[in-house]
Order: sequence, then C-alpha cells, then structure tokens
Amino acid sequence: MLKTERLSLHPLHQEDVGDLYLLMSNAEAMKFTYVAPSVQECAKRLHAYEDMRSTLGFAPWVLRTRKNESVVGWGGLSIDPNEPKWGLEVSYALRPEYWGQGLATELVQFSLVYAFITLGAKEVSAFAMEANILSTNVLKKCGFQLLRYENALLRNHFRASVASAA
Repeated sequence: MLKTERLSLHPLHQEDVGDLYLLMSNAEAMKFTYVAPSVQECAKRLHAYEDMRSTLGFAPWVLRTRKNESVVGWGGLSIDPNEPKWGLEVSYALRPEYWGQGLATELVQFSLVYAFITLGAKEVSAFAMEANILSTNVLKKCGFQLLRYENALLRNHFRASVASAA
C-alpha cells in the first residue's frame, strides 16, 4: 500500500467494486468520462485495468482516506487496455463530496513522482474534455502542458515530462 498525505492507495479488490460502482454509475459525477451502465460492466472495466498491474507494474489505485479508510475514488497511472496507443496516462475519478479538497491534485502529483522516479518514465499524458475546467486546472497546476485537441477522443491531450518537472 502506498500513501500520500491524505490518501491510501490500494490495488483493486473485489470488495471495492460496489463502492466504485456507486461513483462510476453516477452520471453527474462522471459526466466527462465513462459512466458504468451496470455493476458487471464496471467490474469488468476495473479488472481489465487491474490485470495490467502484474505485467506493467502499475495500474490505477483504489483511493481511500487515511483518516477513516473510506473509498473516495479510483485513479493513478495506467495504459488504457482498450486504447493502449495513447501510452502512459494519469486519470482519476472522485466521489463528488470530496471535490474541491485538493485530493485530485495530491493524487496527480504523487502519480507523476511515481512515474518519473519509480517507473523511470520520461512523460505522462492526461486527457480532459474542454468543458472539464476543474480537471484542466488540476493538470495545469501539476505541470501538464496542453499538446492538442484529440478528435478521436473528443478531449484535450496534455503532457507532463521529466524535463518540465525538474
């Protein structure tokens, strides 16, 4: 288990799926990304990412508060199992009651350090819809630069690199 100042980062366990489905099926909370249509589809998607941990050495974490170990979301580093051509990226989803507390920034900053130091990565991408101003602000605060709009994803493509982090 890894920790940030306020978060515990855990690999996915089957018992986490229910809590994550409550978040990932919430159309308002997930309006800028994937909305899980069923608990089975949510589990399938989460496990597809988690299965990559053994081969890549990383996958998104289940995010819990260090204070009471409540599940607050899911995120971190990944390579999308359905779209691997986009490479190493950071992503996150938090329960709405935890928005505006700096937890996304804390996770993204930790993920970049993990990518650059632990994994030896040279760059990390992130993708955000233009209307997702809060996530765009998090990415910019963490040193990501806008590369271009990706028509195939209907999202802006951001990148952080070791050189810009130094």
